[in-house]
Amino acid sequence: MQQNGHRVPMALLPAGTANVLAKELELSWEIPTAAEQIARGEVRDIALGLATPLNQPERARYFLSVAGAGPDARITYAVDLELKARMGILAYWWQGAREVFNYKFQHFRVTSEGQQREVSLVIVGRTKHYGGPFKITTRADLYEDQFEFVGLTTQSGLRYLSYLPTLWFGDLRKEEGVYFWKSDRLVCEPIEADPPTYAQVDGEPLTRLPVEFRIVPQALRLLVPGPEKPPEATD
Repeated sequence: MQQNGHRVPMALLPAGTANVLAKELELSWEIPTAAEQIARGEVRDIALGLATPLNQPERARYFLSVAGAGPDARITYAVDLELKARMGILAYWWQGAREVFNYKFQHFRVTSEGQQREVSLVIVGRTKHYGGPFKITTRADLYEDQFEFVGLTTQSGLRYLSYLPTLWFGDLRKEEGVYFWKSDRLVCEPIEADPPTYAQVDGEPLTRLPVEFRIVPQALRLLVPGPEKPPEATD
């Protein structure tokens, strides 16, 4: 008999900073409405991502939505926690603006499906939503046993800023130096030891590279909410 409860379905109520998974599931941010949606939901088995620091495998962590390595992970390490408590997701954008001028955007090596590439950022998507209003890994599917990855090769902070309008309009795939692909495994390794390159999972700091990201099929039973109840007609 299983004793750890991992087959017990998990239900979600939106109460986080970015609520990425709630957006992915089209779950209302109003708690009473969300509870009604959950009551009308269905249980689905989904895969989870597992991020394993290769030098410290005991620190491996599962994640639901989005992981990454490079400048977005640096932001999770540098963000002021008191500011985050007061401003929520805006604290990440404030720290991101600062990192544009301070971060080195050094390259690291990613290996997937026998192919290697040198990038300054990689996003590991289980969900289409990333954070705030943005969708980046738009072909990720929570019900597939795959990630969608996006890798950026530029080492210019200003170039990163120039991607924001195309990201807003959903045209990032058309940009030069931006690569998308799907797989169930990715290994990220530093090219140089200093400065270190960090990884993050679901917006929380993990560790410095090297890190392996891989899919764990049927790792979670998730109660997927039904649609919002339409308002009752009035005479």
